[in-house]
Amino acid sequence: MKALFLKYKSVVKFILTFLTVYFVLTLMYKLYLDASEGSNYYPDYFTNLVSKQSNVLINAFGYDAHVMPHADESSMKLIINDKFVARVVEGCNSISVIILFISFIVAFAGKFKATFLYIISGSVLIYVVNLIRIIILSIGLYNYPWRREILHTVIFPLIIYGMVFLLWMFWVNRFSKLEKANA
Repeated sequence: MKALFLKYKSVVKFILTFLTVYFVLTLMYKLYLDASEGSNYYPDYFTNLVSKQSNVLINAFGYDAHVMPHADESSMKLIINDKFVARVVEGCNSISVIILFISFIVAFAGKFKATFLYIISGSVLIYVVNLIRIIILSIGLYNYPWRREILHTVIFPLIIYGMVFLLWMFWVNRFSKLEKANA
């Protein structure tokens, strides 16, 4: 059994590190969401920020957009040219995806400075791509509402998770200790 463990030590270490970091960051995010209830930002600061930034960018594309708190649920309504097109919910703020990204990078950590800088730059890139995703989705839903299902459930998850996958692969191939050990 010990020989088997030693054979897969790096795999076990990766899994335990990934799950530990993911659990800790998810717990911290849950505490943040719980603390956000009743704050000045609805539904929470990051979701509020993403909805307002999306609004500004959609307006920059020549549409008359605005956001407002949803009366019946914890979300922001995104309205384009007086037409309700989307809800910006907590899952749209990219924080859960960033937690997943960070957990993987830490589990395949390289040198501290490189790991830290990659986490920061990758998180910012994911956030920006998520904003672009929301903008394209919202404008797409405004112009092509009959394509709602494929836009929301296929194309746009592919964009954000595809970006995370590419960042992971770049990290593993360029910076992680695993790559240096095999070189």
